[in-house]
Amino acid sequence: MILIAGAGIAGLSLGLTLHQLGLPFRIFERVAEPKPLGVGINLQPNAVRELFDLGLEAQLDGIGIRTRQYGFYTKTGLPIWVEPRGAAAGYAWPQLSLHRGKLQMLLLEELRRRAGADVVVTGAGVVGFETSDHSATVILEDGRRVEGRVAIAADGIHSAIRRQMVPDEGEPIWNGAIMWRGTSPGRHFLGGNAMFLAGHDSQRFVAYPLTPEDPATGLATINWIAELRVDPARAMAKGDWNRPADKADFLPAFEGWDFGWVDCPGLIRDSGLVYEYPMVDREPLPAWTTGSVTLMGDAAHATFPVGSNGATLAIIDARKLGAAFRDHGVTREALLAYEAEMRPRAEGILRANRGKGPDAVMQMVEDLCGGTFDDLEPILPRATLAAHAEHYKRLSGFSVDVLNAQPPIIGSMEPAA
Repeated sequence: MILIAGAGIAGLSLGLTLHQLGLPFRIFERVAEPKPLGVGINLQPNAVRELFDLGLEAQLDGIGIRTRQYGFYTKTGLPIWVEPRGAAAGYAWPQLSLHRGKLQMLLLEELRRRAGADVVVTGAGVVGFETSDHSATVILEDGRRVEGRVAIAADGIHSAIRRQMVPDEGEPIWNGAIMWRGTSPGRHFLGGNAMFLAGHDSQRFVAYPLTPEDPATGLATINWIAELRVDPARAMAKGDWNRPADKADFLPAFEGWDFGWVDCPGLIRDSGLVYEYPMVDREPLPAWTTGSVTLMGDAAHATFPVGSNGATLAIIDARKLGAAFRDHGVTREALLAYEAEMRPRAEGILRANRGKGPDAVMQMVEDLCGGTFDDLEPILPRATLAAHAEHYKRLSGFSVDVLNAQPPIIGSMEPAA
């Protein structure tokens, strides 16, 4: 039996993968009744490929849209680097923009339908573990102990399993930036199914649609993120996470950001509840595996939300773990094989994201010309921008030529009857 702590995107993707492989598992989730929380996320083509291989293409198209374009802009809305994405860029799979909570609910419902309702045990948070080289036991909040061959921590950035492995680590590391996130009714921009990022390191705005435009109203659901760097001495305790925020805290800073093709302050004003998140990550670990227990997703490699890579990497973790179990059996050797492949890759992405990853071009332009130009080519050549974008794609595993030529991690399946 494979024991999994956490029924988020990482744990549920692993559950679906293990069911595909015919391996027994149980997922233990702290929340008694999971709900579709969060806001928008993007899934890169390498992760979408894996979900399609799990037979989820039609369901995913029902809850999100296929992203066509991705671009960086100055604080006044001038284009810096704009590129096609997904099928428009030649990938064999799309990039998807969708609501994080809807994705989680889709994965949960599909897993229960395929593998049975009892594979996800809710109201059963994992608070600790015991392990040897040949077995693992998870300890639940109510004192119950469940033994299996291996245990996987998919319990997020505040993972109890990671805390036991690294007891002196402390809270996540805050970089001094705060993100405010919300959704608003609005029209598509930049030709439709487009994502944009505007500004620079100390202030930026990101937006993309999560739905098509409604034929009756012409409006879609637009996901947006407003980000400001603030006084790093400000207290950002764990209790501040995901808390409702006051728009007056950040709206004034964006009042001038109406670019004609999109009205950023208008999106903020038209939104419902807005949530505040500190921009945090964790230091890379020298190892993920203790005995027969290992880490995945944010428990292993929580990173800044740069490059649309967090959920993507969690899904790839799940598929790589499944492939390791297929190749090495449900053993510690499988966990070590998975870690050997994924830990260096995840650390490279984490460190690149600390340097702003692909988003760094916005600060480059701000530094070179204050974000104002008639012709960007003599200031920052297009060839330099293209090389910067391609470097991050290769680092993250979704360079178009490389990904299209790669064999599948596990392979495709038809949805279970």
